[in-house]
Amino acid sequence: MAPVVHGLESQYFGQVDFAYLDIEDSANAALMKEFEFRYQPMFVLVDGNGTPVKTWFGAVHKQDFEAEFANLLN
Repeated sequence: MAPVVHGLESQYFGQVDFAYLDIEDSANAALMKEFEFRYQPMFVLVDGNGTPVKTWFGAVHKQDFEAEFANLLN
């Protein structure tokens, strides 16, 4: 998934902020609980207010991300 996500990060630079969470770092436990982390990889799209809009588990097609980005950006 890394090549897809990093490609999208470049493609949407300045429009979508990407953040990566280290699940092995105990400092992230509260955030993992907040977003109900239960599977790796997990992707959460949040709006400008930090409200989760869409969550994906496992491998995701680039087009699925792009469709949700388009909905959020328009």
